[in-house]
Amino acid sequence: MAKLPVIAGFGGINAAGRSSGHHGYRRMVLSGLPASRVQQTHASLAALTGNLRKAGSQWVDATGDSVDYAQQLQRLAATLEQGTLIRQLENTLFDPTQLLVHHKINLAAGADTPFAFEIRRKHLPDPIPPGWSIAGEAGSGEDILKIEVTAHFDALLQGYRSATVNSAGQLPTGFDPALLYPSRNHPRGLQLTIFAASDAINSLGIDWEDVRQAVPADRISVYAGSGMSQLDYNGNGGLLQARLLGKKVSSKQLALGYAEMPADFINAYLLGNLGTTGTNVAACATFLYNLRQGIRDIQAGTHRVAIIGTSEAPLLPEIFEGFSTMGALADDEALRALDKLDASLPPNYRRACRPFGNNAGFTLAESAQCIVLFDDELALELGANIHGAINEVFVNADGFKKSIASPGLGNYISMAKAVAATRNVIGDEGLRRRSYVQAHGTGTPQNRKTESHILHQIAATYGIENWPVAAIKSYIGHSLASSAGDQLAASLGVWSDGIIPGILTVDEIAEDVTRERLDILLQHKEVGAQNIDAVIINSKGFGGNNASASVLAPHVTERMLEKRYGKARMQAYFDRNISVREKARNYDQSMLEGKNSTIYKFDHNVLEGDAIEMSTESISVRGNAQKISLSLANPYEDMC
Repeated sequence: MAKLPVIAGFGGINAAGRSSGHHGYRRMVLSGLPASRVQQTHASLAALTGNLRKAGSQWVDATGDSVDYAQQLQRLAATLEQGTLIRQLENTLFDPTQLLVHHKINLAAGADTPFAFEIRRKHLPDPIPPGWSIAGEAGSGEDILKIEVTAHFDALLQGYRSATVNSAGQLPTGFDPALLYPSRNHPRGLQLTIFAASDAINSLGIDWEDVRQAVPADRISVYAGSGMSQLDYNGNGGLLQARLLGKKVSSKQLALGYAEMPADFINAYLLGNLGTTGTNVAACATFLYNLRQGIRDIQAGTHRVAIIGTSEAPLLPEIFEGFSTMGALADDEALRALDKLDASLPPNYRRACRPFGNNAGFTLAESAQCIVLFDDELALELGANIHGAINEVFVNADGFKKSIASPGLGNYISMAKAVAATRNVIGDEGLRRRSYVQAHGTGTPQNRKTESHILHQIAATYGIENWPVAAIKSYIGHSLASSAGDQLAASLGVWSDGIIPGILTVDEIAEDVTRERLDILLQHKEVGAQNIDAVIINSKGFGGNNASASVLAPHVTERMLEKRYGKARMQAYFDRNISVREKARNYDQSMLEGKNSTIYKFDHNVLEGDAIEMSTESISVRGNAQKISLSLANPYEDMC
């Protein structure tokens, strides 16, 4: 029997806030929460953004002054809400009104007069271009040369323009991951990785050292990466831009720019992992592709722990321009047209993303998400929290395509398989009445037509009459590789608070959307934490990368484990879980108090060759209680 991949911990950061403790999810359904939960959500955001923290027995604000906690939190509430979710792009990453551009011009001398200018000696090209001559030094003792040119030559003239797209799913105002650890000019995507992975590991309520001692080093896998690599100046962006900007390429830009670098950072600076590692790169479906790798490891029994993550930091002028040129983003002009606003009025940036409604394009966002999977037996042994389980993930390509960006048939197959796998576990009645869909829901005209038709056809095939459909990109935007991680984190929240987030940015469903058999939620839907057995998470990636996941509820997971292991074993698990839950709550409380729990172990316990002992049967690594077995099964025994 296959091992069941149990979700033991999760964490991350996006425009809604911190994922662990369901705080980011609760920001999306804030209007449906009781007052105590609303206050806790505000508290999480206040601590995350540095507006409130506990110093000794006192609460202090961002300036360090002592404040009354409840009063200050109430004063901050509106500001904290405004500084989250999709909103007008802030200038903390770059100034959208001052985007650097270079205009190519051709300079030429007059018919009888050379073209003359001054230049520093160190800026003089080598070799000197044809038609240039040094007329001498300009000024006594100055390192400035006077140049005369008799030929024409090309030059780049620096200029600036304003962005056409000014909406984004930017991280909460005031949150800066670079301040949480010695970031050493790391690309922003790697800074987010450190926070998200730390959040997930800390959320376990189990010390990582206890996990490491319980599992052989080669039976832990990490699959984490980005879809677009690290494209800011500290990564591949700077590698490509430096010479054009008159700067030098650094020794770190190429190395830190790799798409799999989030996994490398988790291994090297958080876990000291010696097991399997890597990432898939599958555009917007990257998280689910990595998730498929992790659950295959656990189902097959080759690994006992799998850490799955993605990190994407695409809020850069070049990426905005690239997607805008494709016509994929909802620019300011299109948003005004949707709401029939005069050109002098600002668009409604909060409603920039409108899945399944009349829309104009998606909204770019940044996010990093991470989950920790245990095999079912390890979860019981360690008393791990059970947030749910991953039943299956299916991946399918689109077949022949006319345009690489257009959708095809692959998503019909991946969704149908995910639904079939869900029915296998919860039955026909559970599928029809106790499941829902976290749609890809990008907010583009093409997506609203194609995805709704896919969901309708599958609902009709399986006899589903009124299938709830959520689309959380309406709150936090499209974080590309991390988007399905955002969907998963929000889905786990439904099993905590019992509310499926509605698409509040849409007033009415567009006419070309297929609605039969679908309940496309335009308001929050209260379902109760125990009344949803499974969610199907859908992801569609550029180029024909389709992935759909079947995720099981915590109560379904526990029921399955009891059937496999018996009531006595489960009672022993529940007893062990008491302390684990308490430790997880303590971590969450420390975060609410503004304490920094970021894990970053640079140059920590670095092992050399003398730390390993090897025999023909096993490998021992200093500091690891479990040996790595070399007694490998031969799958080709009948052929040898």
